[in-house]
Amino acid sequence: MNSKYYVAVITAFSIWGFFSVVLKSLEAFTAFDILSYRTLGSVVIMLFVSLLLRPKALKANLDLFKGLGQLDKRRIIIVNILSGLFLALNWYIYIYVMNNVSVSATSLAYLICPILTMVLAYAILKEKLFKLQWVAVALSLTGCLMLSLGNLTDLFYSMIIALTYALYLVLQRKNQEMDRFLVLTCQVFFAVLFLLPFIVTYDSPNEKTPFFYGMLALIAVVFTIIPMFLNIYALRGLNSSVVGVFIYLNPLINFMFAIFYFDEKVSFLEAICYFLILVSIVIFNFSAIKNRINRRRAAHI
Repeated sequence: MNSKYYVAVITAFSIWGFFSVVLKSLEAFTAFDILSYRTLGSVVIMLFVSLLLRPKALKANLDLFKGLGQLDKRRIIIVNILSGLFLALNWYIYIYVMNNVSVSATSLAYLICPILTMVLAYAILKEKLFKLQWVAVALSLTGCLMLSLGNLTDLFYSMIIALTYALYLVLQRKNQEMDRFLVLTCQVFFAVLFLLPFIVTYDSPNEKTPFFYGMLALIAVVFTIIPMFLNIYALRGLNSSVVGVFIYLNPLINFMFAIFYFDEKVSFLEAICYFLILVSIVIFNFSAIKNRINRRRAAHI
């Protein structure tokens, strides 16, 4: 039964839908300030949990890794290093765009991301998409293209954010052997290693306040560790294309905040585009559920 994986992925992307509220409260600080403390705070907490609170899981996974063949070892190392790189890029660009471009641009990124994830999963992982799911892809693509009209700058940033996270998601389907929390710890650790030269040499223009540190602790735990763990967990039981389509929850929640909380003006055309995307989510998942039910019926005949 895949219901627990669906609950995990829905929870993860719903949490990220509220991230804009937290980030907007920190817009006086630079994107790199937020990113560096987010990654450092996350990796310290995760290393503490992995090394001190889960020593048995750590030992078991080290033994498992030692028992793998050289090709599998190399694949796991490369996949997790690349995952760390894509996370670092995704987080930095997302924070920068949120506080320096617009909330709508980040929403557009995670509207484009599911399309890229589905196409990459189909092209790289050979994951099958049903005919009705291709209709959903076409609908969501139409909505995204309509949203990008007259906003080429937003589209440019959105494409980079979307591509980095889509590549991260697809990589996780090739990253199944090890403990989920340890995998995430390694990925965030590699992200810190990529950022470390910049963190050491960066001269922040902002004075840090207790509010800043409190919000970054909240971001590290609630908006980084928990949803990332749930995301990796969901990918153990669901295809990348299925997980990818739930990314739409993030921008749909963002869209609501942009209208009702941040008072960003939304045109009738934008509302139509978001409606098309919402319809595509229903169609995509209806197709997947229908085919799963048909397979179960066939198995009992």
